[in-house]
Amino acid sequence: MGKVLEIGISKNKGDKIVSLNDVEAIKGKGLVGERHFKENNEKRLQITLIEIENINHYNKITGTAIQAINFLRNIVTEGIRLNELVGKEFFIGAVKVKAHDLCKPCKYLQESLRQKNILKELLYTGGLRCEILSSGKIYINDQIIS
Repeated sequence: MGKVLEIGISKNKGDKIVSLNDVEAIKGKGLVGERHFKENNEKRLQITLIEIENINHYNKITGTAIQAINFLRNIVTEGIRLNELVGKEFFIGAVKVKAHDLCKPCKYLQESLRQKNILKELLYTGGLRCEILSSGKIYINDQIIS
């Protein structure tokens, strides 16, 4: 069982990620205030997660100290292996989600963090793309139960 360590959203592409204590997740739409929030949203754009353990590993091998929230994922988790959840439904606090695929790093992330090797180093550890199956609030320290 894991937990929510950090929550972040950005209103527009290129905006700085805003760190929150909680966020409203709306079924089929996404996170309120997030740039991808919309009616009939693509399943893979509704909410993204990444493991703090993978961020810490990246920082260790690259000698960097990039804050977790800057990895452009909505939820930073601790204590759960996200890759094992692909294709499964699980709960983030009271919110039910379904993991659809890995959230592979993109050139935009690499450029925003000013890193040259992030695409290679985070190819299979860059997070998870999920669909929101039930509406509700997600809070820091919420349990993640699969």
